[in-house]
Amino acid sequence: MARNPSERSVPCMFSPVKAKEGRSAEGDLREWAIKLVGGGRLRREPGFVAEVEAGFTGKPTGPASPDGADGERPICALRLDLVEEQRVPPSVLVKLEPLTEPSSSHCKMETNQPEITNRTYVGLDVSKDRLDYAVDGHRCHHVPNNEIGLQKLTAELIRLDPPVRVVCEATGGYERAAVGALLMAGLEVCVVVPGRVRAFAQAEGLLAKTDKLDARLLKRFGEKVRPRLHVPMDEAAATLRELLDYRRQTSDQLVAVRNRMELAGTVLRPLLEAQARFLEGKLAEAERLIRNHIDRDDNLRGKTERLRQLKGVGPVLAATLLAYVPELGQIEDKSLSALVGVAPFARDSGNTSRKRHVRGGRAVVRHVLYMAAVAATRYNRLLGEFYQRLRAAGKPASVALVAVMRKMLGVLNRLIADPHFTLAR
Repeated sequence: MARNPSERSVPCMFSPVKAKEGRSAEGDLREWAIKLVGGGRLRREPGFVAEVEAGFTGKPTGPASPDGADGERPICALRLDLVEEQRVPPSVLVKLEPLTEPSSSHCKMETNQPEITNRTYVGLDVSKDRLDYAVDGHRCHHVPNNEIGLQKLTAELIRLDPPVRVVCEATGGYERAAVGALLMAGLEVCVVVPGRVRAFAQAEGLLAKTDKLDARLLKRFGEKVRPRLHVPMDEAAATLRELLDYRRQTSDQLVAVRNRMELAGTVLRPLLEAQARFLEGKLAEAERLIRNHIDRDDNLRGKTERLRQLKGVGPVLAATLLAYVPELGQIEDKSLSALVGVAPFARDSGNTSRKRHVRGGRAVVRHVLYMAAVAATRYNRLLGEFYQRLRAAGKPASVALVAVMRKMLGVLNRLIADPHFTLAR
């Protein structure tokens, strides 16, 4: 079939573009490319070709427009090689500035993820009586969750090559013995939040849940996400955490009993008063054991004294940080804020920009840190001025207090990381 000489096909990635009467094919192609993908700003000059000096070596585009009008017009540099035309020497070299997105202070992620190394990920599902583990992703094995089972598990994992990295969920304390035994054997362990693993399963379309499926799921989760390695705790810090857990549980029980006493009748009130006195004695005993335990350990005693240099930090906050935040002094301030749960995260979409909210983190530490921040705004001169400055700027009281909490975490992190760091008086 003969082609009309007044029309000339121009090669295109999606569909042929044909020149219309009174217009060039190059002009049509430019408009098509602009509407499709847009691009940088390029100055056109009549009768010449403009090229992009950004690693592009495609064919030139030819004349800018039939009328030769000068001006600026967006053009897509990635489509310059789609026009078939005799090459003309360029007259102007234009450099397009790269599009860069400014760094955002509220985008916090785990920065202490393990590097990509040759590791065999092993999924370990922990229950009260049994440990199910998957090594190859197909077959699952299990051992009892006791000392004999842990010895058998560690002996098998140590023989594997390349070295293994075990991924397990936090299961309310039942994983502590297994994690401790694996760390003592020199194996790498990642303890992850169960909610993240369940969200990963939903993303895969996995709705069923069994121990064997969970073990294989944990293996795939470790291979894809590469969660951060579990920071081992020494025996003194682990004992301190147990004592603090007991103190917190006793304090919660005491608060519940005192709340019941407000509405108790004449028969129940004496029983509740006796129970309250008993819990008060146990709470005082727990605090005495915590003080003695810290005083007997040189490492804990030195860090406690270092933390309490910041006015507003009491013995409870210092002990809580040492027991529940072993990463203190080892990671950056932003990561530490996200780890504790005082980092504001963005919730933007399109033209909608919502307020930032803190979420996640270690609630036990955050609750104690909040009370310490309230005291610091009253008795620490610098933190009090910082709080009042935020309030004067129109920030709500809760937002200003969370900012004080972040400031305190940054200072405490620096105190532990740098022994030569001193506070301003």
